[in-house]
Amino acid sequence: MSDASRVTVFLNGTIIVDPDEAGRSPETATSDAIAFRDGAVAALGDDARALAVSPTGDVTTVIDLAGGALVPGIGDGHAHPVLGGVEALGPQVRQAADLAGIVSAVAEWKAAHPDAEWIVGASYDATFSEGGLFDARWLDEVTGDTPTILRAWDYHTAWVNSAALAAAGITADTPDPELGRIVRRADGSPLGTLQEAAANDFIADIVPPFTLEQRLDAIERATRGYAEQGTTWIQDAWVEPADLGLYLEAAQQERLHTRVNLAFRADPARWREQVAEFASNRSRVRSLGHPRLTGDTVKFFLDGVIESHTAALIEPYADRPDDRGLPNWSDAELAEAVRAFDAEGFQLHLHAIGDAANRSALDALEQARDADPGRERHHVIAHVAVLDPADVQRFAELGVIANFEPYWAQCDAVMRDLTIPHLGHSREGWQYLIGSVHRSGATVTFGSDWPVTTRDWRPALSTAITRHSHTEPDAEAWLPDERVSAAVALGAYTTGIARQALASDRGTLAVGRAADAAWLSANPLAVAPESIAELDVLGTWLAGDVTFLHTSGAPGAPRTT
Repeated sequence: MSDASRVTVFLNGTIIVDPDEAGRSPETATSDAIAFRDGAVAALGDDARALAVSPTGDVTTVIDLAGGALVPGIGDGHAHPVLGGVEALGPQVRQAADLAGIVSAVAEWKAAHPDAEWIVGASYDATFSEGGLFDARWLDEVTGDTPTILRAWDYHTAWVNSAALAAAGITADTPDPELGRIVRRADGSPLGTLQEAAANDFIADIVPPFTLEQRLDAIERATRGYAEQGTTWIQDAWVEPADLGLYLEAAQQERLHTRVNLAFRADPARWREQVAEFASNRSRVRSLGHPRLTGDTVKFFLDGVIESHTAALIEPYADRPDDRGLPNWSDAELAEAVRAFDAEGFQLHLHAIGDAANRSALDALEQARDADPGRERHHVIAHVAVLDPADVQRFAELGVIANFEPYWAQCDAVMRDLTIPHLGHSREGWQYLIGSVHRSGATVTFGSDWPVTTRDWRPALSTAITRHSHTEPDAEAWLPDERVSAAVALGAYTTGIARQALASDRGTLAVGRAADAAWLSANPLAVAPESIAELDVLGTWLAGDVTFLHTSGAPGAPRTT
């Protein structure tokens, strides 16, 4: 049996071979059977069925899809799995329904961990206080002298108590850090809300780090959760120096249940030194040679977020006529840094929320292309939250991938209470132009930005199609011209992601492609869009290996011959 192959055959369901083709010709884009052999797609249709009964000596597993669907493995084009994983270690403030609920969750955690030196949590809802501003004294009531820090769900803002401010030495005399804000009371004393670099520097320099074992557990828990929802590849979009060792150790211990690509964060203050550092980091990852870990990308934060008035806008905020946001890079410095990392062969991944940030990103990528026009590139602008319509066509012209987080493309409480009032209605229609960018001919990919919002791709896929929440099926579509079809949306998670992942062997289930797949309870291209969020994931395969199999709930149990 040493020469035997591992064969898995899937029968009695719909195989979505190529989501892009499904939007044009469903008949040729699907099959009713598929076979995997040794990590790749070996056959479709009758040829696949033949392998289920062929006496070749192969070790064959037959999966009865029981009327469900097999789709290419789902990718998440922008996420923070380490941050999402460690959230479980602190107070569960995400579930709070109001400000009192946040404070109560912190109080409960403190009571359960009376000896904790710090309280560290994340993902509180910033709409629970006017303007997203939170007072240290509200936390003081339940935390006492235990330093406490909570990150908002945008991960660009933090709420701290008075003990934490004292631990950091932050007073009325403390100046704002470069690229950050310490929100202050009328008398100049710190309120307890820290924005951008003020929050990030606090976390990096003051808050005790989680242990290596805690972080290993977090990344394993995160990637296992991804596998359970059919995901086979993640872009970790914010990797700091300490994270590299974590990922190398996780790979060596076989604790990664999805593929992960690392994006090392470029620091505006020391990016010149980082060019060589990141090249060394990439070499370390490649030397390990683990099939589930790559490190080919550099991350740029160009600006902040609209809700904190830190996203970079071309024209001032509607409710702050003297404020255009907080850009992290000058255009000249950004262009120079982009050219340097591009010349080293890195893929670039640029966070751009405001229209000014998106324009700066496109300008810098255009200059890098013009400096070396003969090379193929797969650079990414992530979020593309506010885009001047004049810049839509540039994504296709420059070959830039637009990575959207489609779950945000709805008029929810954050959009209604914070985003639109800050932008003004004249720019409301410039948000998440998924349909326009797709129609321009550019590659569109989707991500979650988890833990900022849910990592579950199913409600996000529904939102991309409907432009409203799946929980409100009769709601009006928000900016309906920016809706996309189910096939286009699924393609953004599969075929589009394959380009972003620099993986020409993935993204479809054509013969010869990598055997990455998710087994769903129904065909997402054939059900009502709102019901996509309720589809069950019954199994996940990565290069032919099972990373998740819901055998207890699966109607068709596998059999091996």
